[in-house]
Amino acid sequence: MSSELLVDLSEEAATAQLGQLKLSTLEDQQWPPDESSLSKSETENSQGFDPGSPHLPWDHPFYDIARHQIIEVAGDDNFGRKVIVFSACRLPPQHQLDHQKLLMYLKATLDQYVESDYTLIYFHHGLTSENKPSFGWLREAYKEFDRKYKKNIKALYIVHPTMFIKTLLILFKPIISFKFGRKINYVSYLSELEDVVKCDQLVIPTRVREYDNKLRASLKPSSLPSLSPPHSPPLPEQVFGVSLVMLRQKDPDNHLVPVVMRDTISFLSEQGLEIEGIFRRSANVTLVKEVQLKYNSGATVNFRDMEDVHLAAVILKTFLRELPEPLLTYQLYNDIVNFTSVSSDNQAEVMKTLVESLPEENYASLRYLITFLAQVSANSEVNKMTNSNLAVVFGPNLLWGRDNAMSLSAIGPINNFTRTLLDQQHLVFT
Repeated sequence: MSSELLVDLSEEAATAQLGQLKLSTLEDQQWPPDESSLSKSETENSQGFDPGSPHLPWDHPFYDIARHQIIEVAGDDNFGRKVIVFSACRLPPQHQLDHQKLLMYLKATLDQYVESDYTLIYFHHGLTSENKPSFGWLREAYKEFDRKYKKNIKALYIVHPTMFIKTLLILFKPIISFKFGRKINYVSYLSELEDVVKCDQLVIPTRVREYDNKLRASLKPSSLPSLSPPHSPPLPEQVFGVSLVMLRQKDPDNHLVPVVMRDTISFLSEQGLEIEGIFRRSANVTLVKEVQLKYNSGATVNFRDMEDVHLAAVILKTFLRELPEPLLTYQLYNDIVNFTSVSSDNQAEVMKTLVESLPEENYASLRYLITFLAQVSANSEVNKMTNSNLAVVFGPNLLWGRDNAMSLSAIGPINNFTRTLLDQQHLVFT
């Protein structure tokens, strides 16, 4: 569908209708401070930048937007799709935010992912009469997001919807295509998100969590939605969510590279190198869970029998994302997000030193993965996966903060490090 308006909506009339809706309580409008606007990893590791945004200098064009952490990237969902999170409660009052620049920042974020399948999660709680964007801005934003942004968005989850947001979507109905409308989902409680993404990997604002607790407390016990299941101890043969050290200890042949990586990469090396958009497509979540269960039960998995390249690709990314500690380790987080300050002449040497400081299992697994990805990139004329594209896909799965999600100001340097690692892999792993 064209992004042009199908009907001429009156901005004044629509704004008047929206203005009559109750957006929040007085308590919400007192702007209580949220938890630190920085993730723990960023707070611990900020060096050389303003403390408000450790990875964007104060004179960066998007500094004043990024510092609020309104938009974040949270790895992949249960379907193997990148997750973009928008938190309304982090929007400052209207007069303190350049909404046009916010739109540019959101587009710049999505530009990194629109060629792949992706998911949007919108935390609506915290939108008030003081910080809500104008109807005109919302209409302009929808027009700006043309087909290339809408094509690969597989789902939009609106968490804690109110009458305001539902009325807004009714007003937008004439300009929203039927196909896009089917991608919109209402989520009443945070626990419902577990069907989509592991909430542990989302940095959910404190105000949103507290509001969710209030909603649950107001319900009758018989009406309470189920909480997220508690973490259970790993199964005897479990491989997903288990440390590389433990996997090596359990391996009868003492392999440094885990079986999931060996199986998926072996299959993909044979049948996936010429598949256009490999690592950009999602997979059937039921099949993903079945394969995970097989691995965790100690069963043998043969991807050649399933003949599904995208399933193997999602399993590989899921395995990396579910490691208790990222493959590049928390210890290297600070060095990697500040790697852009290293001169180009010294990058290969510095990178070689960094990766050689990794634990033995991490180094061997990283080398195995990067060597394979170099093969993928060598076929980029056919599969369209250059080093830059691969870095966007794998960067968030190789490193994240201790609280799992990361601000966009951190993901840029991480993706840059991953791209440089792919560019220089012949020098780094010698």
